[in-house]
Amino acid sequence: MASQKDFERALALGRPPTIARLFPHSKALIVSGKVIDRAMIKKGKAMTIAANARNSIVIRGVLQAAQRANAAIILEIAKSEAGYCLINMWNLARYADTICNELGITVPVAIHADHFGLKKQPEVAKAHTDIPSMFDAGITSIAIDASHMPDDLNLMANLELSRHIPAWAGYETEVGEIKGKEGLSTPEEALFLIRGLNAHGVFPDWIALNNGTTHGIEATDSGIDVDLTRRIHEALAPYGISGAQHGTSGNHYERLKRIAEETRTTKANVATALQMISWGVKVNEFGNAVLDADKNFIKLSDQGVTDELWAEMVAYAQSKSLKAGDYKNLNLPFENKLLAQPREIRERMAKGVEDFVYDLLVKWFNASDTADLAIEAILEKGSYDMGPKASRIEDPSEWTKEKIAEKAARLGKRQASGGNFDD
Repeated sequence: MASQKDFERALALGRPPTIARLFPHSKALIVSGKVIDRAMIKKGKAMTIAANARNSIVIRGVLQAAQRANAAIILEIAKSEAGYCLINMWNLARYADTICNELGITVPVAIHADHFGLKKQPEVAKAHTDIPSMFDAGITSIAIDASHMPDDLNLMANLELSRHIPAWAGYETEVGEIKGKEGLSTPEEALFLIRGLNAHGVFPDWIALNNGTTHGIEATDSGIDVDLTRRIHEALAPYGISGAQHGTSGNHYERLKRIAEETRTTKANVATALQMISWGVKVNEFGNAVLDADKNFIKLSDQGVTDELWAEMVAYAQSKSLKAGDYKNLNLPFENKLLAQPREIRERMAKGVEDFVYDLLVKWFNASDTADLAIEAILEKGSYDMGPKASRIEDPSEWTKEKIAEKAARLGKRQASGGNFDD
């Protein structure tokens, strides 16, 4: 555990200017996503949780687990989740700062805007306002996700919007559209995106792939393709980019351990499992909800919310004809009712999340004691800005708008399609 002196120095040096301005008297070590990535790299064969904060009790449990494991972590919320959760990209930092100070959390925490999805070209224009406003509100890392669009438009959107990402901030890009219909990502697609960005002096910290993952409740046992992920990461090695693994909920622990050990992944998103555990829904050992013979959730009476509140949640879901995978839409209408439960109920909700996340961090992700490494990175750099991991090695003249379109055409046409971008 880092000394109090080192923590105080990291607090003075490591908080980005937006965070220092928002929370001038805070003792919460909210940092750039770059800091978290560097800590995992420094430990080696390690990744940390990027926990989707669908309710405030999940935040409490995740932070308690991180403190217990002495692990640097990421709290995140996706653009789509902001439509059905009280927590969004403009208030997550405030939740995190308040709870960190209340609980005495001293591990470094990044605040990530996950899946800032751009499904159609006209949405890029609005993003010119949205992205700066999110950083003003305390976001310290962002995923620009235009992967639903054709490859050339994905690249062009990233190039256009990357100028709104502060140089100190974490930056994730994506290829292959998670849960898309076109098949798994290829090294060629990933290289196209990263080479095109590199040519223009844009150096993302992470790339997310369609590597066999799904979001939400895992319907099959196919799961993440570790070998494919490793091959793509090896192809991208000259560009200094780490992997971001989406859709970890429901995947076998040994598969997640292989992701940490065999690939360059440093960030693993978990959403659905944390939601279900906080409610007290029965899950298997990997966090995937267990359904009964009628495809209904099984509520554990001694865990999560009260049985009475769960019955109300189920009745509401049935009145809205919500299927199992759509129970995420209960977050917004029931947030206040979750908080209105007795203290012992709220505490057991958070404790269930804490124990699950602690096991992930320590047993499977190899993230324990990375908090110290993150603090060391700040002190060694003497700054909140870690700088880029890569330098320009591509020729900009080969990546003009016209040549980008030509190169994309040779990859094959990727049509936009529906997907699930929450986890």
